[in-house]
Amino acid sequence: MDALSDVLRDAGLRRRLLDQRAFHARGALRFPCERSMGFHVVMRGRAWVHGPDLAEPLALGAGDIALMARGCTHVLATTAQQPAGEIAVATIANGVPIAVPDTATVVVSGAYQFWNAPVHPLFASLPAWTRVQAGHDPADAPLAALLPLLAAEAGREGPGAEAILHGLLDAAFVYLLRAALRGTPVLGWGRGIDDPRVRRAIGLLHAEPGRDWTLAALARDAGLSRSALALRFRAATGETPLNYLRGLRMQRAMRLLGESARPLESVAAEVGYQDAFGFSRVFKRVVGLSPSAFRRRDAAERASPMRL
Repeated sequence: MDALSDVLRDAGLRRRLLDQRAFHARGALRFPCERSMGFHVVMRGRAWVHGPDLAEPLALGAGDIALMARGCTHVLATTAQQPAGEIAVATIANGVPIAVPDTATVVVSGAYQFWNAPVHPLFASLPAWTRVQAGHDPADAPLAALLPLLAAEAGREGPGAEAILHGLLDAAFVYLLRAALRGTPVLGWGRGIDDPRVRRAIGLLHAEPGRDWTLAALARDAGLSRSALALRFRAATGETPLNYLRGLRMQRAMRLLGESARPLESVAAEVGYQDAFGFSRVFKRVVGLSPSAFRRRDAAERASPMRL
């Protein structure tokens, strides 16, 4: 089981392409991205990201990428000082070609919307911002190869351009997540998938989150003793296997509640709970809302024009 792909699917991420931008001298745009992950790729020139989670502006040169792992309103500018006064809000262009002057800073941006705050530990373990210099680390060579293709497709209207652009955008996003996970602290989800045995245990839980797992059964299937799995899992991720399973189940339940009208009992059973009452108690403790309240809020917010 590909755990990362599973996490992204359960978190309900939806792609919003922001396209290629040309910034003139002292240009700036404000990105209202409170409920998104996203990235900016500087194809030419220099740019700075100004955001609430940054102690100082994040400087980007040609070929550099800024990955935003936690949603926030931020400003992308061509100066290290955030421009004063009113700053225009970035809008979604979705592949419309632009004229790019030779002197302009050129940036390609992409966003992935998550309407409900994810509870899976992957998202907490990622740094708020990561700068990736695509040509510096050999592990990022595929990402560096993607960037010219991404920029080329962002500025044309050829047959199939939208499909190509979206595919490149998705590939770049996952490569960026890999790069960010390589830089995570000693404890965290990224550290867990670096350990082959822990990664196998995580994959087993993702493959069958509704199974009545015990530590003994998981350890046996992962090829370890109970004590060895417990120690290695906590040493790598900072939590126990069964605590991880609870968060995984709640993330899956959020998707099921939002995407279907299935009865609560059916959702509870799919994520491994024998009764709706026990499931509801855990869901409220982890998510902060009862399943019914979560479903009502999610349904009401679907009317927002910003939601995909």
